[in-house]
Amino acid sequence: MHELFRVATFNANSLRVRLGIIADWLATHRPDALCVQETKVQDHDFPVDAFHTNGYHVAFRGQKSHAGVAVACRAKPEDIAFGLDDGDPPDEARLIRLTVSGVTIVNTYVPMGEKADSPKFTYKLEWLRRLRRYFERHFSPHEPLLWCGDFNVAPQKIDVHDPVRLKSHVDFHPESRAALEEVRAWGFVDVFRRHHPEEPEQYTFWDYRVRGALERGIGWRVDHIWATTPLAEHSVGSWIDVAPRRLEKPSDHTFLVADFRKGAHPQP
Repeated sequence: MHELFRVATFNANSLRVRLGIIADWLATHRPDALCVQETKVQDHDFPVDAFHTNGYHVAFRGQKSHAGVAVACRAKPEDIAFGLDDGDPPDEARLIRLTVSGVTIVNTYVPMGEKADSPKFTYKLEWLRRLRRYFERHFSPHEPLLWCGDFNVAPQKIDVHDPVRLKSHVDFHPESRAALEEVRAWGFVDVFRRHHPEEPEQYTFWDYRVRGALERGIGWRVDHIWATTPLAEHSVGSWIDVAPRRLEKPSDHTFLVADFRKGAHPQP
């Protein structure tokens, strides 16, 4: 493990409710960085001590009852920034950027979009377009970069349990997938699919409202770890840890993990 840089992402759907699950997972798997979305906690209420007790620094930006992002890091993070900095509403509770152990990470909670005929869906598509421009302004696809989080888009048919029935859903809608593809085309590799290119029923989200969704394989892969090519080429594995979804009072999402060989990125 000491020869790897491990990153994970997890939509907590209320960080304080899942704090025990997160603490246990960190203690067991010891990632170098854990990206969390939907923390749903205001900054002054964020449980910093719970992370410090586990040996982690944590950077965060949140709000009450909705959205919120955080990154827990074993090493002290640097160059922390929040939100889309293009002059429009920054949406700081949906994007955090930082550098840890020489690796720059962007953690996002992309808007869901509600329904395809709603203004929120229009906002989602524009948010992804803004994100593409954000990457263009700040980074190069020829340098190591990680983009992690809940993208609220399943990119391919293999990433949903019923692509025909779900074709108009905002998280699998052709416009959502096209908007996400535009961001990917800037220079990202889907790290999980790099290691599991054709493996079906690999999901990170199972809807609470669907009885027995996990057991019946009624899921979605909407949580992702993407890397620019210089970093993706040094990835040695990626996996979905389904076990936390089976615990008492789980999130409706679970942890996605990716491991990279150290030395694939500049060290501080």
